[in-house]
Amino acid sequence: MKSFDWNPGSLLEMSGYYWKTCTLHTGVKLDIFTAIGQDTLSLNDINRKLRVDKQGLATLLNALSALELLVKKDGKYSNSPPSLTFLSKGSDKYIGFMIMHHHNLMESWHKMDKAIIDGRPAGNRASFAEGEEQREHFLMGMFNIGMTTAPGLSKELDLSGCKRLLDLGGGPGTFAIHFCLANPQLKASVYDLDTTRPFAEKTINKFNVSDRIDFISGNYIEDEFVQPNAFDAAWLSHILHAEGPGQAKKIIGKAVSALKPGGRIFIHDFILNDNMDSPLFPAIFSINMYLGTPEGRAYSEAQLSDMLKDNGVKNIERLNFKGPMQSGILSGITP
Repeated sequence: MKSFDWNPGSLLEMSGYYWKTCTLHTGVKLDIFTAIGQDTLSLNDINRKLRVDKQGLATLLNALSALELLVKKDGKYSNSPPSLTFLSKGSDKYIGFMIMHHHNLMESWHKMDKAIIDGRPAGNRASFAEGEEQREHFLMGMFNIGMTTAPGLSKELDLSGCKRLLDLGGGPGTFAIHFCLANPQLKASVYDLDTTRPFAEKTINKFNVSDRIDFISGNYIEDEFVQPNAFDAAWLSHILHAEGPGQAKKIIGKAVSALKPGGRIFIHDFILNDNMDSPLFPAIFSINMYLGTPEGRAYSEAQLSDMLKDNGVKNIERLNFKGPMQSGILSGITP
């Protein structure tokens, strides 16, 4: 049920909301929250670390204080508890990589009208980012998002009896790691581009599961999978939305070919209702994929179910799961 109360005030608030967004992005990009850490610092103290224009920094610090991301008292600044937890690199709950990934997408969103007029992407596909910094933002941003879901989901997802899991397009391996931690009998393989390997191996080592998780270099779009009938379960998290319907169905087919008979396949994505107009985040996210990929989009439950059926998958069901950004999971059994 939709409940927007649109009026001139709310419309103008929405129109100018990017001012707040850009203030947050700049605070993270300049690493202000890390510079302050657990201290209480003056403007001069902070600027000795950052070495930027003093007037601009003062204006930004005051705006961040107005947003309650910083606390200003007696002319000095400290982090609010949420900022210290989520925006300082000293915290293991840091989400700044995902915020910087959002920042990298801003130019394509700014060109949305041109993309719709021309019928082609306004930006580059994030997973193939050429710059090392942008690639880090994307991959570790995926880690940030995965960490909001994987630890809890790993205790709910039924992987009993599964000895080997394929995390297809698994990026830094967040889900594979937590599925293994929750299932002592399980081993996993993260399959992704070779440029992803350093980030994945670093993350896997951090959680001390390198003896149970390996990394397979490959391109699930261009390459045929080299280990058919080798896995008991396949996990496809947030990869299908980057492709058009034909390619998405082929990717599912490759995952099915990697599974043993009776294996389990799980699709985790931002799933639209069959009318394609809700939930809100998947609907807005579909624009993001339109702007950054040739054919990417969010899919409905019916569309994903049909792709699974076309690859022979049976017993398809929507699991009772709702992620932090309205993601969902479809599961099925391979023939």
